[in-house]
Amino acid sequence: MANAASNERTIESEIVTDFRDRMSYGSYLQLDKLLAAQVPVSTPVHHDEMLFIIQHQTSELWLKLMRHELLSARALIAADELQVALKRIARVKHIQRQLTEQWSVLATLTPTEYAQFRGYLGNASGFQSYQYRAVEFLLGNKNAGMLKVFESNPEAHELLSSLLAEPSVYDEFLGYLARHGFDVPTSVLERDVTQGYAFHEELVDTFREIYEHPEEHWLAYETCEEFVDLEDNFQLWRFRHVKTVMRIIGTKRGTGGSSGVSFLQKALDLTFFPELFAVRTEIG
Repeated sequence: MANAASNERTIESEIVTDFRDRMSYGSYLQLDKLLAAQVPVSTPVHHDEMLFIIQHQTSELWLKLMRHELLSARALIAADELQVALKRIARVKHIQRQLTEQWSVLATLTPTEYAQFRGYLGNASGFQSYQYRAVEFLLGNKNAGMLKVFESNPEAHELLSSLLAEPSVYDEFLGYLARHGFDVPTSVLERDVTQGYAFHEELVDTFREIYEHPEEHWLAYETCEEFVDLEDNFQLWRFRHVKTVMRIIGTKRGTGGSSGVSFLQKALDLTFFPELFAVRTEIG
C-alpha cells in the first residue's frame, strides 16, 4: 500500500533562518513595540477591549499614511506635477475604503459588551485624533477652534497650527488652474487659508468649462473627478461612523463630552469641494 503523501511543506535550503546578525521581518517592522501597544485599562480586563483598541490603532496607522500621501500630492500639485499627484490621490482612495470597511469589525461590538469597559475610557475620544484633524485640514475643512483640544500635546498642536496656515490640497489645485489659463478670481487665490474653504460661485463657470470640454482639459477634468471621489469616500466613512456609534451606544453622549450621534451627523453636511458638486446642476 502506497504511503500517504506528506501534508508538510519542506523548507527550502536557501531560506534564511539565522537572524542573529540580520534584519528580520519583526525587527524591520518593530513588532515588539507595535504588538506591545495594546494595553487594556478595564479591570478585570474585558475580552472586547482588545478589539476596541486595535480598531482605533489601525485607523491611526491608515490616517498616518493618508496624511503622508496628501502632503505629497499637495506639493506635487504646487510643482505642476499633476499626473504624479493623481497617483497619490488614487492611493488615498484605497486607504479610505479600508477605513470605511473597518467599521464593520467594530460593529460586532454589542451595547452590552461595550458598556462593560466604556467607563474606563474616561474622556478619551476619537474626536481627539490629531491625525484625523490633520487630514481634514489638508482637504480644506479647517477650524482654528479645534487647536484648543491639542494644547496639552505640543507636537500635535504645532502640526495642526502649521497645516492651518498652509494651503489645502484644493487651494493648490485652484492655483494650478490659474497658472494654466483658467479663470480663477484673485479673491480666491489670495483668500485667508486659515479659514475653512467656502463656496465661490464665480468658480462654477470655470469648472463648467472643464466638464463640458473634457477632451481639451483632460488632466484637470480627471483631477476634478478624483476630488469628487475623495469627498464621496469621506462621506461614506462619516456615515458608517454615525451608524456604528448609533448601533453601539444609541444616543448617549460621547466620552469626550460631545452630544454623540447628533454631533457626528452634523459632519455629513460638510463639504470639501463645493464647486465640484454645484457645477453638476449647470451641466447639460
